[in-house]
Amino acid sequence: MKIFALILAAGFSGRMNLFKPTLQINGKSLIYLIAEKLSAVCEKVFVVTGYKKELIEAEVKGLNKVICIYNKKYEKGMFTSLKKGLESVTDSDWVIYHFVDQPSLPLKFYEDFLQQIQKNFNWIQPSFKNIKGHPILLSKEIFDLVCKEDDTSSLKVVSKNSNVSKLIWECDYPEILEDIDTQEDFKRIINLKEQIS
Repeated sequence: MKIFALILAAGFSGRMNLFKPTLQINGKSLIYLIAEKLSAVCEKVFVVTGYKKELIEAEVKGLNKVICIYNKKYEKGMFTSLKKGLESVTDSDWVIYHFVDQPSLPLKFYEDFLQQIQKNFNWIQPSFKNIKGHPILLSKEIFDLVCKEDDTSSLKVVSKNSNVSKLIWECDYPEILEDIDTQEDFKRIINLKEQIS
């Protein structure tokens, strides 16, 4: 069974006024931290770039399993980046669909997450205290459903398709609910990491 990862890092990070993928925690960028962990559990890690693609390419060039894909339509929204990414992973059975603002998930999470794969489901999503989070495991069947959608569609629309069979995995990782949309969010995550270390 082939399992790849797909990280979306094509957007403007508009609400932050800082470029999210290259923000640093303990000397490593968010995109590097995530791609490094995913490289440990996936055969390949695809990063969809757009805005400031050269900066992202420079950040991950030392990771052998990482392949950058440029989405020339990135200004049209996140769904175009997801489609571009899934069009590039057609020889994979499953993909871990990952955002660039969840750097705190431990390696153990990914190992546990992959253990949830079952043939009766094609969409596996983690939940913490009954709140669904990310990343999401998508099977090859979902790739096709996404790629058939219009660029203006969304994964939420795809999720309502009758061919989608979801497994919601109730887990013990609150980090699945993490996102970094503001500078305050980022400072909070840095402070938490400093307290842990």
